[in-house]
Amino acid sequence: MNLPNQITLSRIPLMFVIVWLMYQSRLGAASLAFWLFIIGAVSDWYDGYLARRLGIVSVFGKIMDALADKIMVLGIMVAMVDRPYHPIPLAFVLITLCREFLVSGMRMVAASKGVVVPADRGGKTKTVTQLIAIGCLLATPMVETDWAYFLSRWGFQCDLSTFTAALHRIGLVGFILGTFLAVWSGWRYILQYKDVVFSDVDK
Repeated sequence: MNLPNQITLSRIPLMFVIVWLMYQSRLGAASLAFWLFIIGAVSDWYDGYLARRLGIVSVFGKIMDALADKIMVLGIMVAMVDRPYHPIPLAFVLITLCREFLVSGMRMVAASKGVVVPADRGGKTKTVTQLIAIGCLLATPMVETDWAYFLSRWGFQCDLSTFTAALHRIGLVGFILGTFLAVWSGWRYILQYKDVVFSDVDK
């Protein structure tokens, strides 16, 4: 397995580590969860860039890149529904889950017919919006706990409540916007590839 594909697949175990850290109350756990998420988000761009630069772009890489993104994003979203602070609405997570399963199913059916369905601009915009939203939502407890602790230890008495409230609001709005983009881009996939996916090749 080449290096870009290894980077792609590393996002799956990384998701479990991030989710575990989200539920830890110890100092520094929230910061580590945030920065590991940033590494995962950057790797989403880097694995594709590396594959193109090395000339080793493959069908496996294209499919697994999209799948690993979904696993990381959806896993963190599901964990955020039940976390003890700043939970997110379950309904929007369920809508996103339905969309991702539908599009992934369409991709598998298309692949069985020799057609690779790449991520389009709408899907990429959705992913970027979700990544930014999750980043803000993960940054909220980092600022509330770790930043507040270290600033007080260094002698800075700062009220971070307004900043954390703004971070959470931006993350929540971005999450809701990402859900609408997920539905919109999913509908675009259906319209564009319905003839490939829903056609009966045996007739």
